[in-house]
Amino acid sequence: MFDIFKNRLEITGKLSTVTALRISAGRSTEPIGADLPVIKDALEQPLIPGASFKGALRSRLESFLRGIDISLAEDPADFTSQSRNQIIKKIKEDYPNDADLTEKLLEQTDLISRLFGSPWIASKFQVRDLTVASDTWFGQYQERDGVAIDRDTETAADGKLYDFQVVPSGTSFDLKIVVENAETWELGLLMIGLHQFESEQIPLGGGRSRGLGVVSLKIEQMQWFDAGNNAEKLLTYLQHQVTGNMNEYQYKEEQINTLKHDWTQALIWHLRCLIPANSVTQTTTE
Repeated sequence: MFDIFKNRLEITGKLSTVTALRISAGRSTEPIGADLPVIKDALEQPLIPGASFKGALRSRLESFLRGIDISLAEDPADFTSQSRNQIIKKIKEDYPNDADLTEKLLEQTDLISRLFGSPWIASKFQVRDLTVASDTWFGQYQERDGVAIDRDTETAADGKLYDFQVVPSGTSFDLKIVVENAETWELGLLMIGLHQFESEQIPLGGGRSRGLGVVSLKIEQMQWFDAGNNAEKLLTYLQHQVTGNMNEYQYKEEQINTLKHDWTQALIWHLRCLIPANSVTQTTTE
């Protein structure tokens, strides 16, 4: 699946905090400062780990697919189950040929894992840690108080008062996503997920029930290349990468919207071909 280069999608944009953001680095051992500081980079600036963004995106897409048909997105906790490991081990023993092995492994892989990866399938999706945009960061964190409430007395529990850091609203982070060798329907799945961030529907970090972590995504550039089994086209692309002449592969807003539409349509078609016609009806009436 990954031994031949087919295509590459590169997305850059800004993820901005609509409300304050709390992605905790764990309890601090420092005598002075917040009990729960946020994650920072080496320059003491706020950082959103790529794993946090990817995890929130994957979780939302899994819930959508399960709402259509439970078999389309398996429980990640089941990936390491003994029975599943035994199945994978048996497949590897029975199919030493790489092409046959890949085909059989894909049969055991749900739709989400084909894009985001699993213990036996490499991820096609990469996201870098999101670093703060310097023009929106002024070196100031906010500190807030937290308290655990005793459910019997409905007052603050003894010793349960703490404070925590948050990144202020209006702070932006640079986002870069790279997807390689994806099917068109997989790109459609990604577009559905990114739209959830664009429309402020996926919060990040802790304190979400209190209104923290609301973020908004703005896609600024989309670079797309599809070799289409054309050797000369790929050679030209490789040459352009070295010379830095990548304008040919940069898509404008109208072209981006066209790609989003086409990829999303490919996803919908793929899902309709996979599930029984009465699958959604059965789910809603049971």
